[in-house]
Amino acid sequence: MGQQEIVATSLADTVREGIGAALAEVDADLARRYPGDPGTRQPIHTVYVPGDAFTADTIRSWGDQALAMLDQHAPDAGALAAVLGISDDLAGPVHDRVRAKLEREPIEDLRIDFEDGYGLRSDAEEDEAAARAAALVAAAYQNGTAAPYMGIRMKCMEAAVRDRGIRTLDIFLTGLMESGGLPDGLVLTLPKVTYAEQVTAMVRLLEAFEKARGLTPGRIGFEIQIETTQSILGADGRATVARMIDAAEGRATSLHYGTFDYSASCGVSAAYQASDHPAADHAKAVMQVAAAGTGVRVSDGSTNVLPVGPTAQVHDAWKLHHGLTRRALARAYYQGWDMHPGHLPTRYAAVYAFYREGLEKAAARLAAYVAKTGGDVMDEPATAKALSGYLLRGLDCGAVDPDEVARLTGLTRADLDGLAGRPTKSA
Repeated sequence: MGQQEIVATSLADTVREGIGAALAEVDADLARRYPGDPGTRQPIHTVYVPGDAFTADTIRSWGDQALAMLDQHAPDAGALAAVLGISDDLAGPVHDRVRAKLEREPIEDLRIDFEDGYGLRSDAEEDEAAARAAALVAAAYQNGTAAPYMGIRMKCMEAAVRDRGIRTLDIFLTGLMESGGLPDGLVLTLPKVTYAEQVTAMVRLLEAFEKARGLTPGRIGFEIQIETTQSILGADGRATVARMIDAAEGRATSLHYGTFDYSASCGVSAAYQASDHPAADHAKAVMQVAAAGTGVRVSDGSTNVLPVGPTAQVHDAWKLHHGLTRRALARAYYQGWDMHPGHLPTRYAAVYAFYREGLEKAAARLAAYVAKTGGDVMDEPATAKALSGYLLRGLDCGAVDPDEVARLTGLTRADLDGLAGRPTKSA
């Protein structure tokens, strides 16, 4: 054992210590504001169902309707691939996985809507619908028919509907508590947010509920819908959405872009209101940057072109939805809204093709990075993080299987979590 070589330095330890002390507050702020990926599964979509239309068999009904549409309009792998432009080598695997998903888990995230999709009703009617929604959600989690994520979208915090929204939320959460407690997959959505103070009000509301019911502080999180121009750029010229994340005090789980409300607030004509409009791209870019590193996910909006009518019309709607979904995935928007059972086949087809077509190349690059064997691309830790995240999202949604990822990379799920910067789950 040789002696450690002594190298020359010029700075006293007090310099380093002084810099550390000066940046201690910044270090703490970085850790608080940018904790990184939460390590949980992100659903690939959110389905909205009006509060009065939601029933115990809604999830299964959507899956059955989607399967029936496949049988009618694209009865085999070749037919579906031809409509959507999926390559021949992916046609079979994608088609088989889409059908299996629709049979097993047709909806990943379901929101019972008490806002635009529900409208204004009498207090008695909305009270009854909110209580009924709680009972149905509780029963679904108890009998194993629930989607992985479920919850409600309440009315917003604007003065005209604020009291009604608060009451509906109270009834729904109270109903869940009376039926056994809040499920792990509970998700709440706060729509039409314009000021960060409205987010703060939501935080105070949830704090009060947690205290009233003896829940752990911070137990209940919520999504923020970005569907007004004020939520992107405030009157003071600052990015309001960043202030909203901060105002949520760690409770914000995601930001959801509202295609049609935001487009309308920008003055976009109805015929051009779409998630690929330049106004939409700008809003979503701001959302994405504001959420980066915070642990808050982002979600794209929806298309209102429904796959209904004769086969040619269904195919046109499918092509549009598939293309918008693929476009969002390429822009790192891994979640979106679906408004009709007929959107499910193209949602899953687009997502599964996206992850399967890049599986072998991503796995090879990651394996080479871990083994430090090089290759034709010089990857850095940030790229390894992205490659791992790509594989993890593919695993979460069922696009790829654990055994094939392990075979191609030589890595376990825990290895991937570590490379992606996700918290590793204890055994």
